[in-house]
This record gives sequence, C-alpha cells and structure tokens, in this order.
Amino acid sequence: MENIKLAVDYGALGILLLMSILVVSYAIERFMFFKALRVKDYTSKNSLERDVSKNLTIISLIGSNSPYIGLLGTVGGIMVVFYEIGMSGGALDTSKVIVGLALALKVTAAGLIVAIPSTMIYGAFLRKVDVAVSEWEDESIKKS
Repeated sequence: MENIKLAVDYGALGILLLMSILVVSYAIERFMFFKALRVKDYTSKNSLERDVSKNLTIISLIGSNSPYIGLLGTVGGIMVVFYEIGMSGGALDTSKVIVGLALALKVTAAGLIVAIPSTMIYGAFLRKVDVAVSEWEDESIKKS
C-alpha cells in the first residue's frame, strides 16, 4: 500500500506538473507565433489553418484529461486511508482519517488547477485561429 501512497504523492502530482509545464510552454510558443503572424504571407487557407492550429490539440487534451489524473490520484489516496484504517484493527482515529482524506483531495485540486487555465488558453487561441482565417479570407477577396 506504500507504493500506492508514493504513486499518489509523486506520480499523479508529477504528471500534473508535467502537464502544466507543457501547457505553459505551448501557450508561450503559440502567443509568440500569433504575435508575429502575417496572414498575407499565406497562399492557401489550408496551410494557414495548419500553422495556426499547431499544438492546440495538446493544450485541449491536457485541459480535458487533467481532472481525470487528479481523480485517479484522489481514489488512490482514499484507498490508502481505508487500508490504514483497516490495518489499525478498527481503532478509528477521526483526525487521522480526515487528514488522510484531505491529502487525497489535494490531487483533485491540482488536476482542476491544471484543467481550468488550459481550457481557457485553448479557447482564447481558438478565437485567434478564427480571426486569422477570417482575415485571410478577407485578403483573398480583396485580391480577386
């Protein structure tokens, strides 16, 4: 059961930390890309769409799956608490149970802390994609 406790403390939180680092790095990359974007340089709509939507799938996947990583860590933490209660021979120390459950819930909170900004970042960049494609279409109409 000690392995599950370590997996909850280091595994789930480590995965969530990695996910948050990925979101931040891809968000910075996309921000810099959109800042330098010139839609006039694109000759086709498809090439523009490929470039402006690059790495957005990863941000979306992290935003939608990080709560599940948090939930998995919480379930593992609750399993550890129940195991420790069972091994104590039925002597129930309420404060120990409450502290154990609170620590288990920290992983769910961490999952939400990763998910909410990721989803907001994804939505903001999706809007930038729509604006860039719209600008390209306006430019192509002007050329015609």
